[in-house]
Amino acid sequence: MGNYIVTGGNRGIGYYLTEGLLEGGHAVAVLDRELDGLAPLAARFPGRLWPLLCDVSQEEEVARSVDEAARLLGGLDGAVHNACLCTFAPAGETGEETYRAVLAVNYFGALHLAKSALPHLERTGGALYFTSSGVGVTGFGGIAPYASSKGAIEALAKCLRIELAGRGVGMHLLHPPLTDTRSAAPLPVPKAFFAAPEAVGKGLARRLGKRSFVICHSPAQQFQVRLCYLFPLKMGAMMDRMLRRAAEQGE
Repeated sequence: MGNYIVTGGNRGIGYYLTEGLLEGGHAVAVLDRELDGLAPLAARFPGRLWPLLCDVSQEEEVARSVDEAARLLGGLDGAVHNACLCTFAPAGETGEETYRAVLAVNYFGALHLAKSALPHLERTGGALYFTSSGVGVTGFGGIAPYASSKGAIEALAKCLRIELAGRGVGMHLLHPPLTDTRSAAPLPVPKAFFAAPEAVGKGLARRLGKRSFVICHSPAQQFQVRLCYLFPLKMGAMMDRMLRRAAEQGE
């Protein structure tokens, strides 16, 4: 059984990813700015869940938290950057401060985790995981800061994969589908566009040991992500049109 760090594990996909790892017999340290949602898991898995208060946009906080997690867990076998911030507005109506705030959590949070966790992962031959998104490959309307940050994560992961070759540390991208952000979206997003966070998080937890660079929670999602890489502009435009048409029809 392994020892994992999960950032952004208090709610959503990160919560169910954490639950899935715990159910699989692993131990997990969750780094998040809020920890109240983890109480049920702490009660179910005493001694295997370590909630640590941490703002991933702050490099020093991440470094301290990662070292503390490694101490509590007895080493690290995997580190997952799942914490994210997503805003909804047209690019032209979004101020630079919003881009900076989103990048601070999504991109720099990943960078901070990588820099702090890699020395521990090299000792164990562990793996680093960044949660990405298809919109970071294809683009999408109304979420330019988020999509841009995920595009940056895609590039960072590829660079690290090259640099880490031969050092015994795995580098992977997790590609979940849309889940539970409907309430803040600029359009009334149809329910069919979303997957259940529990199915996604636990599906990813079961697949963290895979050697593939891109890891999805299901074969169907793996196929869709492959299409995004092959035809990024076409897939982005098609998904945007589908969303707007479905929203107009009230589906």
